[in-house]
Amino acid sequence: MAFFTGCVMEAVFYRINLLSIRLLQKVGCEVIVVNDQTCCGALQLHAGEAELAKEMAKRNIEVFEKEEFDYIANSAGGCGAMLKEYDGLFEDDPEWLERARHFKQKVADISVILNKFSLKLERALSYRVTYQPSCHMTNVQKVTKDPEALIQSIEGIEFIRLNSPNLCCGSGGIYNLIHFEESMNILDAKMSDIKNTKANVIVTTNPGCLLQMKVGIAKENLHDHIKAVHLVELLAEACEATKKVHEPFHFPLCMKMINLSARIYRKLANLKKSNIIQNRASLFS
Repeated sequence: MAFFTGCVMEAVFYRINLLSIRLLQKVGCEVIVVNDQTCCGALQLHAGEAELAKEMAKRNIEVFEKEEFDYIANSAGGCGAMLKEYDGLFEDDPEWLERARHFKQKVADISVILNKFSLKLERALSYRVTYQPSCHMTNVQKVTKDPEALIQSIEGIEFIRLNSPNLCCGSGGIYNLIHFEESMNILDAKMSDIKNTKANVIVTTNPGCLLQMKVGIAKENLHDHIKAVHLVELLAEACEATKKVHEPFHFPLCMKMINLSARIYRKLANLKKSNIIQNRASLFS
């Protein structure tokens, strides 16, 4: 099995990638991190850089073709969605279209694999949990049952489904960077739904959603009452697979990265909303 690391996951949520590999190994998978893989190209495509996204897709297809894998696993809903849509980039190129179709057939979210191979859980967890399904998982990958099944399989978990689970959290790739105010309005509605569940843990499967949930918690001043985690983190805790895996994630540093990205995309799109950075930064001042 190959593991697709993703650029945001590898840079910001490296610990989740390490835990993902551990969990895959626990269900008996031989996991290989393919050298020379690159960004999936989703953010570039969102920014209108279609040719750049195509080049990234070609590079990924080429490097993963070098060996025969049963699956190409990933733990980022947005990356997985992009990988599964590579064939749409090559509708006018028969050779690459065929290669992209072969590639996409092997792409699978980690939740699908862990559920299929019956991940063995070793520890009960006393959490009241709600699940924020990413739009990429629901609408593109069509993965809806596996994450919830895994959450509910953990002994001691009280699972509370959101009233409007299919409402976007407002992250949407680069949407929260170039449409900051609208994104925060959407987030407010999402956080209202979450607070109604009285959950103390929000679980999601996509780095964009995870960052947005952390922003929502900070915005609502709920640090002492609720935390946001990736599904992999919750499962790793229940499997006692978290030992000696340190979290390099530093939220203020991450916000600096987001702010820098916002500057880049605003310049590319010739945006005039110069208060995006200030407004976002003010949430954490």
